[in-house]
Amino acid sequence: MPKRQLRAMWISSVANIDWPSRTGLSVSAQQAEFRAWLDLAVAKRMNAVVVQVRPTADAFWPSPYEPWSQWLTGTQGGNPGYDPLAFMVNEAHARNLKFHAWFNPYRIANHDDPSRLVATHPARQHPDWRFAYGGKLYYNPGIPEVRDFIEDAIMDAVSRYDVDGVHLDDYFYPYPVSGQAIPDSATYARYGGSFGNVADWRRENVNLLVRELDQRIHAAKPHVSFGISPFGIWRNAGTRSARPPRGCSRTTRSTPTAGSG
Repeated sequence: MPKRQLRAMWISSVANIDWPSRTGLSVSAQQAEFRAWLDLAVAKRMNAVVVQVRPTADAFWPSPYEPWSQWLTGTQGGNPGYDPLAFMVNEAHARNLKFHAWFNPYRIANHDDPSRLVATHPARQHPDWRFAYGGKLYYNPGIPEVRDFIEDAIMDAVSRYDVDGVHLDDYFYPYPVSGQAIPDSATYARYGGSFGNVADWRRENVNLLVRELDQRIHAAKPHVSFGISPFGIWRNAGTRSARPPRGCSRTTRSTPTAGSG
């Protein structure tokens, strides 16, 4: 096989899509489920797994920055009784699989009620860092302190664990919601002075996060890969034809694209 070929299985944790299959499982049951995913990856001749370890501004490792993920125990901040990230990295490497850690940078919650976040959550301690939009809570990418915080949270995992890669999903601003404007006009007024319009400023905020994180990852560990999950768009709705182009494929649950996990 080509040495640089990447054949990866994506494993989603948000909303218990893939793993854990549900909250409240015992440690042994959680671990057995994850081993089964790895065994499937080996059987399908994969050479890497991309595992969602920060799905909603929470962590699948004992992070000093963010609470334990609710998708482990059912309660945000609930200690699962072991270090899932250390376990996952060790089990993947034992099977000669690369372990790529998958982070969602801006999404705080799949609801818009900050009181439902654990009291120690940074998004509750810094209400000015967040906004609600489309029924969800997000960190505001236009605030420099927010970008620094997101990078710090990710770099904690990179520096402490033997991950082989870092992947971002939903690295962009939220999908547009009809009739709603993203509530960042005050942030734009404060930080967007050199930009003629809010769209260019927002794009640059995303560029900054990607650029800075890339630099920090490779300064700390030059061998760690860094990438972004692109959209799996196979045909533009505005240019539909009777017969779609050949070679297109549908994504499956275990191979999510940006926005699906």
